[in-house]
Amino acid sequence: MSIVQNKKALHDYFIEEKYEAGVVFEGWEVKAIRAGRVQLKEAYVTIRNNELYLIGCHISPLSTASTHINPDPVRTRKLLLHAEEINRLIGKVERAGYTLVPLNLHYKTGRIKLEIGLAKGKKQHDKRESEKQREWERDKQRIMRDK
Repeated sequence: MSIVQNKKALHDYFIEEKYEAGVVFEGWEVKAIRAGRVQLKEAYVTIRNNELYLIGCHISPLSTASTHINPDPVRTRKLLLHAEEINRLIGKVERAGYTLVPLNLHYKTGRIKLEIGLAKGKKQHDKRESEKQREWERDKQRIMRDK
């Protein structure tokens, strides 16, 4: 079940491969995510010391958050993947010019998972082409429905 999707990523990038990663959250963050107070729009994934980190994901704290903690809505969060997956991703990002983009946040067996995509950037003409394709599919559906 999807919590939030990054539609901007699908518009700006060609997604080659998808991976599912766990995320290290604090307690108040999980409560806020379950309440739907999360955004992936400006988020991205970086590599530091052979580990993956989610940067720029905004989680708005609930007003009922505890008084003894200071919530940071855009803190850097560590991603959890198997070592061989991380090594494969690092190799492709460094050598082949790919980038890692968060695609969506979803539930899986009661846990919150992040789907990240190995992506290549789209040029402006690619974006226009995919927009034309989407419009044509919409028009085709409309024509079929009217008949």
